[in-house]
Amino acid sequence: MPSTAPFPNTVQMRPEHAQCFNAVYSRFLRAEDWLDARGRRAWIVVLVLSFMFTGPFGLVGLAYLAWTGRLSSSSPRWQATSMAAPRRFTGNAAFDTYKADMLARLEREQAEFEAFLHRLRAARDKAEFDQYMDERARAAAAPEAPAEPGERDGR
Repeated sequence: MPSTAPFPNTVQMRPEHAQCFNAVYSRFLRAEDWLDARGRRAWIVVLVLSFMFTGPFGLVGLAYLAWTGRLSSSSPRWQATSMAAPRRFTGNAAFDTYKADMLARLEREQAEFEAFLHRLRAARDKAEFDQYMDERARAAAAPEAPAEPGERDGR
């Protein structure tokens, strides 16, 4: 029986609880994406408002922002937010399993392709190096032609 929980190795929930959890979690992810699209200032505004109205939620928000690295200027979220799609859970266990399997397969194929490119580049580099060494060996083995007297003086 596939897990209805969005995280591996978690306790099994009843289907109605899992559906509620997935709905809340997907709303959280949508809010997170919305704030990420608006940048660091939006996160700071939310953090200040949460401190103003409910102090403990402000502390939780500050901890979350520090843990995810959203407040650091070197965070890749602010540089390229659309580079990697976040893994969201739809609540449909069959589709989520299919999607996870497909993403794992694509990541594996990408790794295999990158390894192939690495081997291809290494083979090309070796061929170019071998060609260079052959040319160098031929040049060393070829007898040098005597230079004409005018060429040695620079005339």
